[in-house]
Amino acid sequence: MSLIAPSILSADFARLAEDIADVDRGGADWIHIDIMDGHFVPNLTFGPPVVQAVRPHTRLPFDVHLMIEQPERLIEAFAKAGADRITVHAEACVHLHRVIHMIKDLGLPAGVALNPATPLQAIEYILPDVDLVLIMTVNPGFGGQAFIPSSLVKLRQLRQQLQEIGKADTLVQVDGGINSETAGLVRAAGADVLVAGNAVFSEQDRAAAIAALRPEGMR
Repeated sequence: MSLIAPSILSADFARLAEDIADVDRGGADWIHIDIMDGHFVPNLTFGPPVVQAVRPHTRLPFDVHLMIEQPERLIEAFAKAGADRITVHAEACVHLHRVIHMIKDLGLPAGVALNPATPLQAIEYILPDVDLVLIMTVNPGFGGQAFIPSSLVKLRQLRQQLQEIGKADTLVQVDGGINSETAGLVRAAGADVLVAGNAVFSEQDRAAAIAALRPEGMR
C-alpha cells in the first residue's frame, strides 16, 4: 500500500478550501490535518471549527493528527467536526490506552505518533490496539524541515515488530521532510502512508507533485 496524505499545514490558509479541493483533484488519498496547540509543539494551527468548515469541500478522509497536550479533551469535538481518523502522541498522553480507546469508541481508527527522540519501546504495549503508527521524521511543529535519516532504522524496527505480533496490517505513516527523494526510502523501510506538505503545496501542479511521491508503477 502507498497512500499520499498532503498536509494542509503547508497550504495557503487564505484559500484553504480551494487548496484542499485542488489536491483532491490531483489524486491525494487522504487530507492530513495537523492540530497544534502552541504547548506540545511551538506552533498554533486549527481547531474543530476549521475542520468543520472545510469538511464539505472534499470527500477524502480527514486524517487528524493531534499534536496537543491532553488530547482527550478535544477528541470528541474533532470527531464531530469531520475527522475520519485521529492520531495522538504517546508523549502527550498520561493514559495512552484510555485515549486510544476513546477514539475507537467513537467508531474511528486510532493512531499513535512518536517524536524522533522517543523510542519504539514507549508504544510496544499499545501496538495491538492501534490501527496506525505515525513515525515523525522531523521534530514536529513547523513545515519545511529536513528529513531525519535515523528515522529509517525506527521504521524498519517497527515494521518487524508489527509482523512479530501479527499486526502486519497496521498502517505505518511518516510525516516530515517527505519529498520525491525521501519517499522511496521510507517506503522501502516499511511506510504505507506518506504525509507531505511543502512537496505538494509548493508546486503549481499538485497532481504531478503527488504522482512524484508514488512508486514508479503507480504514477
